[in-house]
Amino acid sequence: MKFNFIYTMRWKFLSVFALSIASAFVTAFIGYRLGFKLENVEPFTIPINWVVKRIGSLPVLVAAGFLMFLIYFFLFSRKMFDYLEEITRGLQEISQGNLSYEITTQSSDELGVLADHFNRMTKKLRKSIEEERKAERTKNELITGVSHDLRTPLTSVLGYLELIETDRYKDEVELRYYTKIAYEKTKNLKKLIDHLFEYTSLSDEGIKLHMKKVNIIGFLKQLTEEFNPQLKKAGMSCRLAARDDSIYVEADGHQLMRAYENVISNAIRYGSSGKYIDIRIGSTGGEAVVEIINYGEAIPERDLPYVFERFYRADKSRSSQNGGTGLGLAITKSIIELHGGRISVRSDRRETAFETRLPLCQVSSQEPQKGR
Repeated sequence: MKFNFIYTMRWKFLSVFALSIASAFVTAFIGYRLGFKLENVEPFTIPINWVVKRIGSLPVLVAAGFLMFLIYFFLFSRKMFDYLEEITRGLQEISQGNLSYEITTQSSDELGVLADHFNRMTKKLRKSIEEERKAERTKNELITGVSHDLRTPLTSVLGYLELIETDRYKDEVELRYYTKIAYEKTKNLKKLIDHLFEYTSLSDEGIKLHMKKVNIIGFLKQLTEEFNPQLKKAGMSCRLAARDDSIYVEADGHQLMRAYENVISNAIRYGSSGKYIDIRIGSTGGEAVVEIINYGEAIPERDLPYVFERFYRADKSRSSQNGGTGLGLAITKSIIELHGGRISVRSDRRETAFETRLPLCQVSSQEPQKGR
């Protein structure tokens, strides 16, 4: 490391300069000796004597040495200047928008460092442009999805309100029926708008997490009790199994509740034919692992990579008409990732399982257990 200065441009130029002088001196000396021997050889005798008498041997040696110095200097420094020209071409290419141009790093001197920084800069620019394009596509997709999911219930509400406005109903019973449908559709609209606002807040990191130690086992026990009415209505029951009495994570209880609410609601909505929801809680590798399993219809394998994308529905018949907004799992994924965790899904003909992993929080055994 202490000899790295040898590889700098300054020392390389000094080396080229010294080598050029030495080479010119040696060449001039050889030329002088050769001329001395050719002085008595015809037909070189007359021209050599004329040069020596009219100009002098010293000025000739100096001029020849200087000329040879220039020749050797250009020869020895050619590689460095070619490399500098390549870097210049690279700068011209990037100024013209060609961000795929890459310079080969040929040395560890300042030019090599410059080439390395240049390549890193172009990579960052490419990445930034790709992210910007992706963000633009995401925005357009979001607008398209929101427009579609808002237009469908809104059209239905307007249709029923038009029937009421134009008195096209038989009696008060039919009027109340139309009013109820319009009310339910309006509630779905509000739910979609609330989910959309929550998703955009999470995506833009517009929320501040209020972290505390949470016993994930007690937390999920309490949460599943709140789902008892929905479970009974769907003819289902929830079974919770945990290897330990308490597993602690550092989390925002409210946001974590929203994340698991979405997964459990999804399991009830699409897994009712299986009659059971199993929640298995454990810990491994410094992580709290939660599996929420339903035994309903499997998610097609081709759709598994996309289930956490907003507005994506594996079953196209699963629309907002049966309670889904297409944002629940996307919101869950954002919340879990904000907590430093990850979520995944697997599905086959036997079961569909959503697995979350959150970093464990080490606490004293004397510390009281906390729910949410």
